[in-house]
Amino acid sequence: MAITTEAPQASGNPPARFRSAEARGYKLSRGLRWFGGIDATVDEALMARIGRALRERDEPGAALAAAIQTRAGTPGHVSHAQLQQALRTGSPADAPDALRDFMELVNTVPGWVDWDQVDRGARLLARFGQNAADVLTQLSLIGGYRFGGVTDFLVATGGLTGGRTLRRLAETQFWTASLSKPGALAPGGEAWQLTVHVRCMHAIVNRGMEPKWDVDRWGLPVNQADQAGTLALFDATVLLGCRALGVAISEADAAAYMHMWHYVGWLLGVHPDFLTEDESERNRITYHLLLAAPDISEAGPQLSKAIFAVQADRDYRGWPKNGLRIRWEQERMLSMLTGFLGAESVRELELTPRPPWAFAYLIPLNTLRYRICDRLPGGERRREQWGRANIQRILESYFKGQAFGVGRLSQ
Repeated sequence: MAITTEAPQASGNPPARFRSAEARGYKLSRGLRWFGGIDATVDEALMARIGRALRERDEPGAALAAAIQTRAGTPGHVSHAQLQQALRTGSPADAPDALRDFMELVNTVPGWVDWDQVDRGARLLARFGQNAADVLTQLSLIGGYRFGGVTDFLVATGGLTGGRTLRRLAETQFWTASLSKPGALAPGGEAWQLTVHVRCMHAIVNRGMEPKWDVDRWGLPVNQADQAGTLALFDATVLLGCRALGVAISEADAAAYMHMWHYVGWLLGVHPDFLTEDESERNRITYHLLLAAPDISEAGPQLSKAIFAVQADRDYRGWPKNGLRIRWEQERMLSMLTGFLGAESVRELELTPRPPWAFAYLIPLNTLRYRICDRLPGGERRREQWGRANIQRILESYFKGQAFGVGRLSQ
């Protein structure tokens, strides 16, 4: 990774969490090194950049969050209604400076964006269907709970715990589903609006939590290093996970998918140092983030058990109103978690490992779907239709009759 000269200089040394469990991170990166073809040599310049990034925020988002959280009636105040209107139709000429500047930034599409590639990546995400949902929940989300910092932040803010777990998962699924629609990431499109909304939410939460957060231990509540790690869980990690489930992905499709997420990461305010559409480079950055990551904290098992338990609250339409489908979903989840993370990690998360039997039926099934059926005339089109139908069913199971959407931004 080329370190950019304009990278902001964070004040102070890296927080205590930085490289505090490096040997564990190296051990947990074994699968990534093997399947991602990563050289285990440590790039100290990249590690130093990650250390600084733990104390860096999304500054344009922070400026908007400051304006949103000023008292109504104060000069420069930005209201929730003004922001939502700006996302839908653009900011008016008399908008507060902070809102106008922010909207000008996110509406200016970088010259490197190729809309054909973005739309091709969206269609690939749709074709993944249930596979992407499985990878994102188990390998990306729960797999990320093996480290402290972000998990402690989620528990502190109530994210993905308590009675809001199902709703938070539903909102994440809804945002991801929006990205699978060609054209939706163009400025003003549904996925564009939701992505910028997520950026604003992160900035507002960071501003509210920062004064009471142990920054010297964890870094900023929402920092550039963790943002880079989160982006990796959605781009290259999904490609690796889907391949592990037997999904065939061409180099051209993988490149388009990474290009789409490059633009999504830019919209989210991830620093250019951590943006890439090179899958190998993303895996290399992720490897170093794992080396820099802290050990598991008590928040990890708490969040993992909440995700596991909430599978019983979903609405599985078409199944009898008994525990059979719930038991199937939970056992399937434990089986896939064991296959993706290993039995030791599953136990660390205070869940019970299972033999990875789900892979025994998913790999042959996906081999048939993606390596044989997709090569027949109209195969990819049918796979995309199948994937979208799966996405719709997943959303319905989480929202349970409620309107699809994401939560309001706090003032």
